[in-house]
Amino acid sequence: MSEAVLQLENVSRVYVQGQARLTVLENVNLTLRQGEIVALLGPSGSGKSTLLHIAGLLEPPSSGTVRIDGIDCSHARDSKRTAVRRDRIGFVYQFHHLLPEFSALENVMMPMLIAGIAKAEARTWARALLVQMGLEARLSHRPAKLSGGEQQRVAIARALANNPKVLLADEPTGNLDEQTAEMVFRHFLDITRERGTAALVATHNIDLARRMDRIIRVRDHQLVEE
Repeated sequence: MSEAVLQLENVSRVYVQGQARLTVLENVNLTLRQGEIVALLGPSGSGKSTLLHIAGLLEPPSSGTVRIDGIDCSHARDSKRTAVRRDRIGFVYQFHHLLPEFSALENVMMPMLIAGIAKAEARTWARALLVQMGLEARLSHRPAKLSGGEQQRVAIARALANNPKVLLADEPTGNLDEQTAEMVFRHFLDITRERGTAALVATHNIDLARRMDRIIRVRDHQLVEE
């Protein structure tokens, strides 16, 4: 059995405003193993994004344990959480969030340069990722010169730049038309499977979800596996 790279144990998230308490997640348990691609389903407001934020160390749980690649990050200091995010977690959002003043190649290089990788090595690796995403002819294009599908493929390549253990995707094809979404998702599946990256993908698209290894739903503040 492959190693666990994401573990949530009895994780709860409660927001408190004055006397009001809003429970979003309650005693959630989830294990994501290396190379596994899991769909996360649930209606808007059910807690999918909150779960991704906790798994991605963007916000702490109210209670419970979060482990990334065996490292307990539940209540770690900001510096440790930042280092784990940089080295072990990749993010893909519904909107690409590419830096408009940089080319596709430079956008993918950026996480590696921040991590201290030499520029020449970062350029070589970024180019390889973009070629694998079918974007060899778009390396020097800035985001405004790319189609929506191309922008999102660059964003996926950028998320994989530092060879993360865990890839977290929040509606990665939500802004795309059906045909473009299919093409982008096919690239997404191919590259994550080839690299053995574990992925947790929030989506409303049941057809895409059925092509992943498992489907889990957020229901009544908890996770239910189909």
